[in-house]
Amino acid sequence: MDASKRKFINLCLGGAAALAVAGFAAVTYPVFRYYLVPRSDDNAKGKIDIPLKDIATGGAVFFEYNGSAAVLVKKNDGGLTALSAVCPHLGCIVQWEKGRQDFLCPCHAGYFTSDGEVISGPPPRALSRLPFVVKNGIVTIG
Repeated sequence: MDASKRKFINLCLGGAAALAVAGFAAVTYPVFRYYLVPRSDDNAKGKIDIPLKDIATGGAVFFEYNGSAAVLVKKNDGGLTALSAVCPHLGCIVQWEKGRQDFLCPCHAGYFTSDGEVISGPPPRALSRLPFVVKNGIVTIG
């Protein structure tokens, strides 16, 4: 085998090895970040403040709470409910249907009341409730 063929083969093997290392890093880094490194964002405290004026009557405000999707609903009667927005069936994010005043899980058509109770579909239980207090026009979740 002459030197140019040997050089070409070595170059190809080196490139394949570099791609393998890059692929391994691309797979392992997200796993490492998700499972081994704690989140360091402002929501890690477990408290979220939302001004009451930012929530329309009959509307909902979605936000991140402790690394997961959550929602605050202001019902037509003025009552408030804070819930996890993660469907307990397969973990999809529920959607607020303002006209119906309920939640729909788009993955398998699960319906929940504005209080998070299951109306129909495959969800095995209600949406998880989040603790909150209202003080001076501010809703504090957590």
